[in-house]
Amino acid sequence: MSGFPETIVLRPTPLGRTEGGVKERQSLKFALLYVFAALIALLATFPASAAKIDDQFYAWLQNNLWPEAKAKGISKKTFDEAFVGVKPNLKLPDLVMPGEKPKTPQKQHQAEFGSPGAYFAERTVRAVTAGGRTREGANARVLGLLEKRYGAPGEVLLAIWGRESGFGAAKMPYDAFEVLGTKAFMSTKKDFFRTELLAALEIVERGLAPVGAMKSSWAGALGQPQFMPTSFLKHAVDFDGDGRPDIWNSAPDVLASIANYLVHYGWVRNRGWGFEVTVPQKVSCSLEGPDQGKKISEWVAMGIRRVGTKAFPASELKAEGFLLMPAGRSGPAFIVTPNFYVLKEYNTSDLYALFIGHGADRIAQGDSNFTGSWGPVGGLHRSDIAALQRALEAEGYDVGSADGLPGFKTRRSIGNWQAKNGRAATCFPDADLVTVLK
Repeated sequence: MSGFPETIVLRPTPLGRTEGGVKERQSLKFALLYVFAALIALLATFPASAAKIDDQFYAWLQNNLWPEAKAKGISKKTFDEAFVGVKPNLKLPDLVMPGEKPKTPQKQHQAEFGSPGAYFAERTVRAVTAGGRTREGANARVLGLLEKRYGAPGEVLLAIWGRESGFGAAKMPYDAFEVLGTKAFMSTKKDFFRTELLAALEIVERGLAPVGAMKSSWAGALGQPQFMPTSFLKHAVDFDGDGRPDIWNSAPDVLASIANYLVHYGWVRNRGWGFEVTVPQKVSCSLEGPDQGKKISEWVAMGIRRVGTKAFPASELKAEGFLLMPAGRSGPAFIVTPNFYVLKEYNTSDLYALFIGHGADRIAQGDSNFTGSWGPVGGLHRSDIAALQRALEAEGYDVGSADGLPGFKTRRSIGNWQAKNGRAATCFPDADLVTVLK
């Protein structure tokens, strides 16, 4: 059923035939009226039109957002200038149309939460590492000063810069006020984006950037280090001494701002991010996570070894480390340090933090891949993983949240469920598990 009225066939009177012409014209008139009424009724069942949403958005700006912006010291001039020509962008992901309820999207829009193997495609990694080595020489003095001041290695700063914006080459095609305004008005995380939208207005109000420079990603992140507006206000640094932090055009400011961000979240001097390891079958993959740390010497006693012929540095053995298996038993494994979780403050994905650590190692030491390989995982719809998470929650497992993203709590819950039910623990969602647990 399409929902449209049954097709009405209107047959014209043959030429030269006049009898019954008045009745046929009346029938035609009533038929057309019926079709018109049916179409009106049908259109009334559709979601609010784009024009209606625009009107609601403009009313929300003036009656809801403006009073709070004014109370925070934003001038009417700045407010009006920021939203000239802005209307909701209904093509952005994770929106909730007026009158509808949030749903877990079927597809995953962020690469960081997709297939692990695809995320570490050699072409992608090498673009960051080759570009990082090129810029390492050009920015050697700045990187040296930053490492001395902040303690974050230059190769880590370069890896983040390269991953976030291709060292500034990536285009930022969106108007930040369009993105943040749309998401503050109708996304699944309205409160988060409202805070970011108000921070973006503050950036302009304080003269840190003009409205025209406020270009962003589809998520509203700004500049070459891809800072959300609140992060800009907290962490952006004027390192070139021109009087303002310019994360759009100044390489020293970009690198210093990244370093400042990492230090704010607890970067530990003189420790790396982690080591690739082999994990014997007797060690459960469900031991993964930042809340299950052990001294690295204890992991070694359990049979975990660093890949290759190298042992763990002696200075690391008494320090705390954490098991990381981002694809469960179907991918490389790692013992990571607290600095790994500092990298996750930049982007909450395990794969992102691992990409930065791996990329930094390759910038400093030369290109080489992980010893372990990524298996055929990551092909499920986000909505399927969310259904699996809800089923695990119903059985008392802590999956973090049923958001369709297989984080460490979901992975280890899967491993625990598999072991309890007599299955080999893989610690990663697959189609069979979705079918069994749904």
